[in-house]
Amino acid sequence: MSKKSKFVWFPTPYHSLLLWLVWQILHEFSRGHMVLGAVFAIVIPWIVAPLSEKEPVAKNPLKVLLYLLRLVQDIIVSNFEVAKRVLQSNRHLKPAFIAVPITISEPLPLTIFTSSVSLTPGTCSVELSNDKQWLYVHVLHLEDEQKLIAQIKQRYEAPIKEIFQC
Repeated sequence: MSKKSKFVWFPTPYHSLLLWLVWQILHEFSRGHMVLGAVFAIVIPWIVAPLSEKEPVAKNPLKVLLYLLRLVQDIIVSNFEVAKRVLQSNRHLKPAFIAVPITISEPLPLTIFTSSVSLTPGTCSVELSNDKQWLYVHVLHLEDEQKLIAQIKQRYEAPIKEIFQC
């Protein structure tokens, strides 16, 4: 028995809406461009949808919200720490590269993880190893390498694994 594939007008509705809005912003909401933008917002995602891979979905929206709040808090706190260190002389800084072992392998959760590390001031994801088991991070000031690795894994990797169940 074969399954019939059903036609979907909006395979990615949020992308369609975003595409239409960006088109309107670029063309100042004229009537003709509203129609043309709508055509593009339907046709482009419809053509591209079969080419995209199925991404994992966040299983618990509350955990996503808690993760985002933690990330924003870390960004704010890190901004103050980095500002304090930058205002001191450079001889007080201890920049370093560290290798963080990772267990996330799915592309979307891995991207969110590496981006979270880079968004936090004072750290920057530099490279992902070819086997995707190590994330190399540049740190503006390193006191204790093992403590920082444990902190990155506990504050970012563990919640992402829990959110995406990967």
